[in-house]
Amino acid sequence: MKIIVQKFGGTSVACEESRVAVKDKVQQAIRKGFSPVVVVSAMGRKGAPYATDTLIGVLKEANLSVNVREMDAMMCCGEIISACVMAATLQKFGINAMALTGGQAGIITDSQFGAARIKNINCSNLMHLLESGIVPVVCGFQGMTENNLKFTTLGRGGSDTSAAALGAALKADFVEIYTDVEGIMTADPRIVKEANILQTISYAEVCQMAHNGAKVIHPRAVEICMSSNTPMYVKSTFSDAPGTLITSDRHGNCRGAEVDVHDNYASGVANINDLAQFRIQLNPKDLAAGRNLFEDLAEAGISVGCLNLSEKEAMFAVFTPDVEHTRKVLDETDFEYEVNEGCAKVSVVGSAMRGVPGIMANFVAALAAKNIQILQTVDSDTTISAIIKEECLVDAVTALHKAFKL
Repeated sequence: MKIIVQKFGGTSVACEESRVAVKDKVQQAIRKGFSPVVVVSAMGRKGAPYATDTLIGVLKEANLSVNVREMDAMMCCGEIISACVMAATLQKFGINAMALTGGQAGIITDSQFGAARIKNINCSNLMHLLESGIVPVVCGFQGMTENNLKFTTLGRGGSDTSAAALGAALKADFVEIYTDVEGIMTADPRIVKEANILQTISYAEVCQMAHNGAKVIHPRAVEICMSSNTPMYVKSTFSDAPGTLITSDRHGNCRGAEVDVHDNYASGVANINDLAQFRIQLNPKDLAAGRNLFEDLAEAGISVGCLNLSEKEAMFAVFTPDVEHTRKVLDETDFEYEVNEGCAKVSVVGSAMRGVPGIMANFVAALAAKNIQILQTVDSDTTISAIIKEECLVDAVTALHKAFKL
């Protein structure tokens, strides 16, 4: 049996016209000899009557300090409605389908409500349905605790995670993530009009793209597929474009299906807005104080990024809403510090950059040509990032996209 997992986001199931497009994708898979497992998100986005954020608002109107268990149960309702409506749509067109909650699909999680982790997946029910010619329509974003059978949710991006985990557990040929865009792009098309759709990208690269601001797929889902070596596609529900293949390397093939390769060092440019940079003076003779500082920040629940450390200075970035909280922690110490608000991070991602001379020089030169001041850089084998002023972000993304020939 050839199994694929097809995940459809909120816009793909929001109205009858969209659901018919989903039906077409499921039918195409069946005609090609696949047994599809469909995973759905809640219908629509914030403001839509059954969207997750809308349901949260309804519950908080009743009680702002609602119990996390009740919150998870409420948030699961959006996907349950979506799965039932999508299954009914498939049935209407002659496709034998059945709606399942995450728990009924065998997704067992821990009891960390709101951000549960998948412990295991029992595929017996899904396999029975597939062998009977039934298309399971599974609620994404949710699972069930092992002992007391309570609803849990997997956190933001949970439907992508559900699809990836089911694909790995079922040993699917591949996982398809359907959205309202035709694939992963080399940059945000709202910033760079010349942004292109990538034909292929590695697991590691797309994880870095997501961590650095690209919003196409959740990195947790990619990491699951990477660990099981399950190929993924990112496609549009509303077109027949081939989409972007995510696999073990940029030059590979998807189990026999060859993919054209563009031999660029970089795969894309990503960006994150709404940051502030902190520069803290350290005493090289008092290493314990520096260590204690970061312990204090962690205990205060402050997540720092873009960390640079030297004997005399520490630099890091936080999101703007965390600035005042960070100030309070620092003001309780003896450290002198400066805050540079109104910042952004721009990153170039590409596994082929590893060990290539001149990559950093190209990055710096592209920004210098636009008179963009680099406040700080951070790099790894696959990513070069810079903290810059937010008003320079559009020029920076555009310049880097051109400089790396994306």
